[in-house]
Amino acid sequence: MQKLVVFYPPQPEMAAFKAYYVNNHLPLARKIPGLQAMRHSFDITTLAGDVQYACIFEAEFADGPALGAGMGSPEGQAVAADVANFAQVPPTLIHYHIDEQPA
Repeated sequence: MQKLVVFYPPQPEMAAFKAYYVNNHLPLARKIPGLQAMRHSFDITTLAGDVQYACIFEAEFADGPALGAGMGSPEGQAVAADVANFAQVPPTLIHYHIDEQPA
């Protein structure tokens, strides 16, 4: 599995950010081909209790090529282009392969 994680720093207008994100951006993200699961949170704190991010988004794909194809698709490009419509402070994106181990 390949995971994409997007870290959004605090934004100047958090109420507007949240409303646009939930009502416009997430519906676009759901259309990305190959997307197997997605989740997000606005309730992020470190173990020390401080807040470094306003929102975190996770998306899961079968593998790296599926992530690349999904993000390179017209739907993926639309999601990437949409970020400028609501995030005044740009996010950080990371992706990585998941090696699952039994607990």
